Amino acid sequence: MEKYTGMWVTTDGYIRQELLPDGRYDEARGDKKSAYQGRYEIKETHIHYWDDTGFEADGDFEGDDILHHIGMIFVREKQV
Repeated sequence: MEKYTGMWVTTDGYIRQELLPDGRYDEARGDKKSAYQGRYEIKETHIHYWDDTGFEADGDFEGDDILHHIGMIFVREKQV
């Protein structure tokens, strides 16, 4: 799981999803911080999300820097 922790951002920058080391995530959409929060579990390259509101979703990592999630592509935000 630690391999994939950090900030993931859609290519247009609208959605920012932080995968935290404790198995939780925090997702911002546009100007709305913490629009969605919940927990996640990673098995190999597959991620499954359980939102605190009851919504579930999943996705797949491609290499170390791309995440395909519900029809969107996220890229890992590089640390500077």
